[in-house]
Amino acid sequence: MNKLLASLVASLFVSVAMAQTAPAASNPDVAKAQAKAEKKDAKAEKSEAKTDAKADQKDAKAEQKDAKKKSDAAADAQKTKSKAQAKVDKADSDDKAKAEAKAEKTDAKAEAKEAKTDANADKSMEKTKATTKADRAKAKAKTDETKAEGQANVDKAATGK
Repeated sequence: MNKLLASLVASLFVSVAMAQTAPAASNPDVAKAQAKAEKKDAKAEKSEAKTDAKADQKDAKAEQKDAKKKSDAAADAQKTKSKAQAKVDKADSDDKAKAEAKAEKTDAKAEAKEAKTDANADKSMEKTKATTKADRAKAKAKTDETKAEGQANVDKAATGK
């Protein structure tokens, strides 16, 4: 009994599948709509891939710029600190304490400036990444919309309306 039931269910699925594909092959309007939809889908996917590639380039460029800004800020801070230390080393023994205090103040300012520059660089990079993420989402939505329109046109041609 189970084998009979299983073969009936299997034949039902096969006949349903054949019924669904048969009109597509016999109706030239459906075939034309499918070809047009596939062409538009390919064009939309190509456009989406191009947008993704541009977004990847923008992200990489933003990361490089961020790293450069941070390294430049670190180098500037180090240069400022070394100049202050050189002044301390040159100072007379009487002025040494005053020079050291001034050097510490200069070091603190240099570190604060470096931290601010780092924060601004990170902010800029994150802004760029958010923009590219939005661009990718728009491209994906447009591709999905194109695919849905194509499928709707194929379905419309299949029903003959």
